Amino acid sequence: MPFSKLRIVRPTNDLRALLPFYRDGLGMQILGVFDDHGGFDGMVLGRKDTPYHLEFVRQRHRRLAISAQQEHLLVFYLPEREDWQAAVDSMRASGAAAVKSALPFWDEHGQTFEDPDGYRVVLQQSAWRIASDERPHPG
Repeated sequence: MPFSKLRIVRPTNDLRALLPFYRDGLGMQILGVFDDHGGFDGMVLGRKDTPYHLEFVRQRHRRLAISAQQEHLLVFYLPEREDWQAAVDSMRASGAAAVKSALPFWDEHGQTFEDPDGYRVVLQQSAWRIASDERPHPG
């Protein structure tokens, strides 16, 4: 069964706090915004030329206990060193600071950044691949 698009939906208590990280740091565009849709406000971020989107939702009149763990990761693979460095520089310029990854593997060829809710994004300076003769790493 082929899937053509992926949208990851995640709760937050502060939509505005996430914008510098995802829009300015990762270069995502605001693809959609909604207010009071069944008691939720939200925004969809991504790029029109990619098959994935991130949707952040805030429930009106209810503050959520955010349960981010250090192992909750979004990993972006950037095989070209120049592209990776530009992405790292963009994250830093947005005010995001690199953090030590809970899994040392990600620090070997990447940098991990934590968003305002405590969820983490890894910018991995390598190509994404899983060969048939190797076990996938736990990331």
